[in-house]
Formats: sequence, structure tokens, C-alpha cells
Amino acid sequence: MPPPHKVAPPPQKAASSPHKAAGRNRRGRGSAKARRNAARLAAVQVLYQIELLGAEPEAALTEFLQHRLGHEVDGVSYVAADPPLLSAIVRGASVRRADIDGILSAALDPRMPLDRIELLMRAILRAGAFELLAHAEIHPRIILSGYVEIAHAFYQGREPGVINGVLDHIAHRLRAEELSRPEPRGDDPED
Repeated sequence: MPPPHKVAPPPQKAASSPHKAAGRNRRGRGSAKARRNAARLAAVQVLYQIELLGAEPEAALTEFLQHRLGHEVDGVSYVAADPPLLSAIVRGASVRRADIDGILSAALDPRMPLDRIELLMRAILRAGAFELLAHAEIHPRIILSGYVEIAHAFYQGREPGVINGVLDHIAHRLRAEELSRPEPRGDDPED
């Protein structure tokens, strides 16, 4: 159990583990792809902590980098995530939060405003929307897949479908031309 001043990510609701979503292996290491997926998961956890506690993004990010990534926590070894990607997502989603929230609000059903969506879902959506907006070097389908996989690690119900639908809507709005082409093979940064 984390010390009282730290907030653990919300409990998982699905049978699969968020560590599986991050590509964890027995030694806590992983492939480059697994480290990027671990960075996405960690970014979601940091964004969740920022919103839940009202924490400053830099403080929450530093705490996560120093005390969680590549460490064993509660008997679980975490994949050593890609720190530059983790930092870019957390900082970018925090700095551009108003823009990202506007993009998300435009993609959501008006009956489901962003401020009424659960904190964890908002964290997943903000991280995914930021990557779609800022990481043009990564094919949008790879980004979508990564965040839907994270959603499945926490949810069993309709939430992963909602996250997929919202992020897909944003991807079509921001990067329609790329979506019309197949994902590149071999030289893709996610391979």
C-alpha cells in the first residue's frame, strides 16, 4: 500500500492486469514497444493522480519516475517505461489541457459532458487525445490501440468502447489522411 501522501492508481476492474497492458515480463524489463506502452499506462496514472489530488504535474511526474517506474511496488515489478514519452504525455496533456478538453468535448455526446466522466476515463482520454494531437510520428491506429488496451485493463463494461469511439472520432478529425493508409511495417516507431 502506498504511503498516505501518494495515491495509487484506481483498482483494476477487469480480469487482465494493467501491467500486462504495459507488456510487463518477469524481470520488469520489456521491449521498446512494451516500454512505450508502459509509459502510456504510467502517464494515465500520473494524470489521474494530478486530477484526484490537485497535484502539480511536475511533482506528480517526478514522484512517479523516482518511486514507481522500474521498481517493485507491492510485489509487482513495473516495466521500465520510456521516460521521455511518459514525460512528454504528462507535460503536454497538462500544458495543453484546455485545448485537449475542447477537442474531447467536441467528440463527446452532449449528454455526456467531460466533467461528468469518471476521473480514470478522463485521464485515458486526455493522454490519448494529446498523443493524437502531438505525436504525428506515430500512426494514429497504434495510439488508439494502446489506449483501448489500457482501458481494457481497468474496465470490463462499455468504457473501452466509449474510449475507442471518442479517440477514433478525434483521430478522424485530426489525422484522417493517415487513417486512410495502412499502418507502416518495419520502420514504424512502435515496432
